[in-house]
Amino acid sequence: MPARFCVLASGSSGNCAFLQVNGFGLLIDIGLGPRFVASRLATIGASWRDVHAAVLTHTHSDHWKDATLAHLKQMRLPLYCSPRHHEDLKKYGGRFTALLQEGLVRSFEANIPFDLPAGIQITPISVPHDAEPTFAFRLNGPPGLFGPQWSLGYASDLGEAREDLLTAFQGVSVLALEFNHCEHLERMSLRPKFLIDRVLGPLGHLSNDQASQAVQSIVQASDRGALRHLVQLHLSQDCNRPTLAAQHGKDVLAELGSSAKVITAQQFATSDVIPLEGDFARSRPIAVQPSA
Repeated sequence: MPARFCVLASGSSGNCAFLQVNGFGLLIDIGLGPRFVASRLATIGASWRDVHAAVLTHTHSDHWKDATLAHLKQMRLPLYCSPRHHEDLKKYGGRFTALLQEGLVRSFEANIPFDLPAGIQITPISVPHDAEPTFAFRLNGPPGLFGPQWSLGYASDLGEAREDLLTAFQGVSVLALEFNHCEHLERMSLRPKFLIDRVLGPLGHLSNDQASQAVQSIVQASDRGALRHLVQLHLSQDCNRPTLAAQHGKDVLAELGSSAKVITAQQFATSDVIPLEGDFARSRPIAVQPSA
C-alpha cells in the first residue's frame, strides 16, 4: 500500500491529520470525535481499522477529544504525547487516566527522534505557543538511496517560526504549516483586544506573512525541488480567507521558482490526499540538535 498523507480537519473547531505508510496508520492530533474521524477517513477509503496510533501536538481542546481518547482505549491504540501533557489531559478529561492505566500512553521528548512501525521516524520540535509544551513534528519515511523516501514537516500552532524549526524542516518533501490569519483582518476584526494581542503575539499563531517567510527560509535552505507540497493549516474562519492564504503560498513559491503544489486544509472537509511514494529527499535530513 503506498504511503499517503491528508488533513482530516484543520481549524479552531478541531484538528486531525492522517498518515498511512505500508498499512500503518497514524493520526496527528485527535481534535475530532470518533464518529467524525470515521466519516472523514471514509472519504479517502479508510476507517478506524486503518489507524494504529496517534500523536499529540499539544493540549488545547481543538487538538484532542475525551471521547476519542476513550475510543483509542477501546481499540487498544497507543497515544504518543509528552509527559508534560499528562496533567492537562487528566484535568480536562476523564478518559486519559484509563488510557494511561492500560499502558497505552507512550512518551516522547523534544528533539529526540523515536521510531514507529513501517519505518516511520518522528522528531518532536518544541515551538512557541500558549499551551506549554507545544510540538511540531518532522516525520521521515523509510530509508532510500539518498535519505528518507519522503519527509513531512508538520507545525499547526505556533506564534513564531524559530531557527531550530526552520533547520529541522529543511529538505522536507511535504510542508504542513500554519497560515492562521491575515494580520490586517485580525487587527480590523471585532474580536476583543486581548484575543487579538494573543493571536498576534509570539505565543499565538502564524500570519500569512510569517508563514510565507518561514516557507521562504526552508525552501532556500533545501535542495532545489525537494519540496513537493505546501499544506496550509489552521486558517482562522474570521480573520483569513482560503483564497488569500493560498495566494500567499503560491506567490512565495513562485518567487522561489518552486513547483510545489499548494493545498489549503479546511475545517469541514478532508484535504486532497498527497501520495508520498516517489517523494525521495534529495539530501539527508538535517539533524536536530538536543537542547542545552
